[in-house]
Amino acid sequence: MCGRYYIADDDSSLELQSIIAKIQHRNPAVMMKTGEIRPTDIAPVIANNSGLAPTPFVMKWGYTLPNGQLLFNSRSETASTKPIFRDGMAQRRCLIPASNYSEWEKRGVQKVKYAIRPSGSPALFMAGIYRIESGKPVFSILTRSPADSIAFIQDRMPVILPSEAKADWLNIRNRAEDVLRAAVMDYLPYISFCLR
Repeated sequence: MCGRYYIADDDSSLELQSIIAKIQHRNPAVMMKTGEIRPTDIAPVIANNSGLAPTPFVMKWGYTLPNGQLLFNSRSETASTKPIFRDGMAQRRCLIPASNYSEWEKRGVQKVKYAIRPSGSPALFMAGIYRIESGKPVFSILTRSPADSIAFIQDRMPVILPSEAKADWLNIRNRAEDVLRAAVMDYLPYISFCLR
């Protein structure tokens, strides 16, 4: 599960800086959260524009159901079969950039917070899907079973796409399941930092 992620304001990743700069250049007054990102925050994402070119946008994190329940994650293994996520998997895919994501390990009555990212990478890109609600785009992060190196923290993690799979994910000619199958192979080593 992923309930928090982080975009460092002073991030050393040129790729993250470029995404934020492009959004601000297009719309200087845009409301966009950096730092710790929570469900319902407006955050930067990359999605195809009307010409199918990958473009930075801002979107709210979380699908809202008629009963008010928020769906901010979707299981990658079953998203294609769920009516609420099916269209996103087929034609509304996005990348969610971050410096790291956060998880909590349960230790008895205590919860210990970790910051997690692929080893040797200043940024990560999570696979997401989106839809339009009341004329505004909202996104959900796809999750998977955890990599062995971080399974002790939580039983789910976001699908983190390696660099070579980012364009494949956004290319809607590719079946989502095929791209995800390649992406969840654990050739990305993960590092975790205990925050408290």
